[in-house]
Order: sequence, then C-alpha cells, then structure tokens
Amino acid sequence: MQTVLITGANRGLGLEFSRQYAQAGWQVIAACRNPNQAEALSELARQYPLIKIEALDVADLSQIDALAAKLSDHKIDVLLNNAGVYGDKSGHGFGQLDYQSWANTLAINVLAPVKLAEAFLPNLQRADQPLIVALSCLMGSISDNTSGGSILYRSSKAGLNAALKSLSIDLRPSAVGVLILHPGWVRTDMGGPNGLIDVEESVSGMRTVIDHFKLTETGRFFKYDGVALPW
Repeated sequence: MQTVLITGANRGLGLEFSRQYAQAGWQVIAACRNPNQAEALSELARQYPLIKIEALDVADLSQIDALAAKLSDHKIDVLLNNAGVYGDKSGHGFGQLDYQSWANTLAINVLAPVKLAEAFLPNLQRADQPLIVALSCLMGSISDNTSGGSILYRSSKAGLNAALKSLSIDLRPSAVGVLILHPGWVRTDMGGPNGLIDVEESVSGMRTVIDHFKLTETGRFFKYDGVALPW
C-alpha cells in the first residue's frame, strides 16, 4: 500500500488531498496544527480508516523532528507539503511592511518544507519511487510578476521554488524526486470566493501530475493541469 504524508490537511486543498488519496486506497497521514479542532478532517477519518491524523505545527521545527521520530518505521511514498500562509495584509504594503509576519511566512512556506524533506528522507528512501511535492504558486514566478505587491507571499514562494530546485539536484543521485506545483486560483479560505476552479478540480489535476511524474522531471514547476510554468 502506498502512503502519503500531507501537511495542512484540515481544510481546503489538504483536506481534499486527504479525501482523494483515501478514496484511491492510499494510507494517508494527515497532519494539521490542531487535530482537536479539525472537525471536517475528523469526520473524513471516520469515513476512511486509511486516514491517520497527526498533530503538527510546521512552524515549530522541533515538532517536525518529533513526528519523524514517531513515524520512523513508516514508508512514505509521497511527502506533500501543502501547509502555507499568505502573510500579506491590507494596509501593510511597502512602507508599512510587517516584518514579523514576513519572517513567519518564510518560516512556514520555505523553511518548513525543506525541514520536512530532511526529517522524512529516511522514510522516503524506503519507497520504490519516492517523491517530495511542494505546493507553490505562480505568484512565486519572478518572470510572471507584472503587477507587484504581495511581497511577503511572492518572496516566500520564490524562495520555496529556489530551495526545492536545489534540493532536486541534491537528491537526484538517490532517486528521490522533487515536484513543485501551482494549484491554480482555487476557491478556498486563502484563495477567496472568486477563484477560477474548485478544490476537487485542482487536487484531481495535481494528483494526475503526481501519478505521472518521472525522475527526469525532478525540480520542475507545473500548473495543476500539467502545463510547465516559468521561474
């Protein structure tokens, strides 16, 4: 049986990933900050016994190490870095930037996925075709940025892209793949009600890209529909 570890699994894309992978017969390790408050995820786990909920605040690197120690005997086929924050706030653009919020955004969106890759690398190396997936965003593309703004979020996703690209080169000799995905503009709490697609379409598309991943594609940046994106 294949196993996926999903961060930020309590809502939005993470919850839908948990649903779809469980429906497909995968063992799902669904990690979220406050399992006791994750009602939708708890209900999903009652429907699908293949879902195991674990507490994890990705901003706390010691919690990542603790979870890796707890799961040291588990094989993980896909490490899915879904947890993320937007960070930017109205009234706090350039000239009034909230630097503490910026540091928190970078910690969650950049440091945490790299730390998760470090901590769970032994689990991934137990798998036949191990894959690290990070949910980024087209807003992290420097060449695509024609509108400015969103400095905190843009810089964090650009940093994530750079870190994961480097990681893909470092891990290529050990056959651990790295895939960077843009989920599209999705109707979620973060994406807002005006998103162009729903979570089902986004996650279904991303799962197809994940399922068809080949090691020759490691370190590349794709949209949920498989279209390659610019850096």
